Amino acid sequence: MKKKNYLYLIILIISIIDLNASNIYYKEKQTVKNKVIFFGNSITQVWSDYTNFFLDNGYINKGISGETTDQMLLRFKKDVVDEDAYCVVILAGINDLAENNGPISLDEIFENIKSMIKIANDNNIRVILSSILPAYKFLWNPGIYPSDDIIVLNKNLKEFCKSGVATYVDYHSSMKDKRNGLKDKLTYWRDDFNEYDGVHPNKVGYLKMEKIISKTLKKMI
Repeated sequence: MKKKNYLYLIILIISIIDLNASNIYYKEKQTVKNKVIFFGNSITQVWSDYTNFFLDNGYINKGISGETTDQMLLRFKKDVVDEDAYCVVILAGINDLAENNGPISLDEIFENIKSMIKIANDNNIRVILSSILPAYKFLWNPGIYPSDDIIVLNKNLKEFCKSGVATYVDYHSSMKDKRNGLKDKLTYWRDDFNEYDGVHPNKVGYLKMEKIISKTLKKMI
């Protein structure tokens, strides 16, 4: 009788292990099938340090600090296409306007972003194109005031998305202040400059972005 009980117990344990393994496999398949990659610069990269948005949702962070659209375009295939993304969320352009790699025209920035979208489209990857966040100036590159150029670029990007190549998401409208810069309450204080950063969001800023982008992601995946 004891031997039979042991046998039943072993069979039960094996069944539970097998069921758990099947559930894990199913969840992994679902995650891979709907893989969402956030592709951007430091604004994307640092996002994971402030909230659990990526961890809780299984999103992948492919942000690299300081990068311009030229650099992002060069790694787009490796970091998005080769990762078998289902959907990519692109946030790009602010470092170009800051002239991180030297002067660049608005048309060149626009073309680089369009090229990323085309690569995604050619590989059946859904695209969410984020507006460039508001910024009035750059603490690391004084003398450049990008707010007007950001508005122009965002307008062009939004119009381009109307053709169906991407879904446009507007962070700018609800995050800007009266100068079309980033609201003080949405960015952080820089002791080294004795003023607000004005380009990179703080936790409150990222939570606001999450609320905006989540509405679109729910429709896409």
